Amino acid sequence: MTKRKTEVYEGSGNVFADLGLPNSEERLLKASIVSELHRLIKQRGLTQVKAAKLIGIYQPDLSLLLRGDFDDYSVGRLMKMLTAFEQDIEIVMKPNRKAGKPGRITFKSAAA
Repeated sequence: MTKRKTEVYEGSGNVFADLGLPNSEERLLKASIVSELHRLIKQRGLTQVKAAKLIGIYQPDLSLLLRGDFDDYSVGRLMKMLTAFEQDIEIVMKPNRKAGKPGRITFKSAAA
């Protein structure tokens, strides 16, 4: 048997950027929000039907959302879904530490 050498690359911290997808920062932000929605649904022991009703969408749409199909949702709409779970969202703006580089948007859960 011949062993193949596996190449390993260090990721950037954004899988969407690593895959070369457009709008990678926005995709990462949306994925982080959806991940938090999933955590809250599990934490409360809600069915998808009950969770969908709480956030104001249909269950099949929630199922798609939780499986990563979030292109049709704005960041604002996803954040509004978090508020339905009695979550406060705080937006903090600060200067970028890397001079001359554009700023970035990140998501940090208080539960983490």
